[in-house]
Amino acid sequence: MSSPESRPSAGPVEDLPAVAPQLRALRRRASLTLEAAARSAGLSPAHLSRLETGQRQPSLPMLLALARIYGTTVSELLGETVAGQDAIVRTGDMEPTRAGGWTYWQTGASGRGMQALKVHVPHGSQGDIVRVHPGEEWLYVLDGRLRLRLGDTTHLLAPGDSAHFDSLTPHRIAAEDPHGVGLLFVHTLLQSPTAALCLGPLTGEMP
Repeated sequence: MSSPESRPSAGPVEDLPAVAPQLRALRRRASLTLEAAARSAGLSPAHLSRLETGQRQPSLPMLLALARIYGTTVSELLGETVAGQDAIVRTGDMEPTRAGGWTYWQTGASGRGMQALKVHVPHGSQGDIVRVHPGEEWLYVLDGRLRLRLGDTTHLLAPGDSAHFDSLTPHRIAAEDPHGVGLLFVHTLLQSPTAALCLGPLTGEMP
């Protein structure tokens, strides 16, 4: 399965808020070196460094991978302000954000152990959410058809179908239809003390 950095970069810089100031701070807050974070996200240290200095813009799959590793949300990586831990998220507060051709809406509160998103994946985009990582994922097809590859098996999901899987299973998603596919998507974040066991030992100074 291809790594996040091997896919096309996100669109023009104006498609995304300035994420560079957040990326290094959140990596350091997670006590990860540049090398360890890059390895866990399937990126090269040089590529992650370019993201942190604003020379490159991340795609949504990259943001999802980094959010999971840092134990945070895509919204926090983007510097967005989301209501604390309110149980209710109103539709008027769900501002769409575009990254790498994908469009997503933050549908859950921040500071939780899971992140909930509504996502539109366009046809023809490189559909890897991540390659392999600890945790679980759940998705529900709202409209269009989804091609989901889990390990060596490919599934075609129609509206109303869902999938719940261990995300240590290599996985890839793509839109089957020309108009793309709409999903509800929930994934767990690496916020527990055991996350370090999943990521491996960390050594050296943080850049």
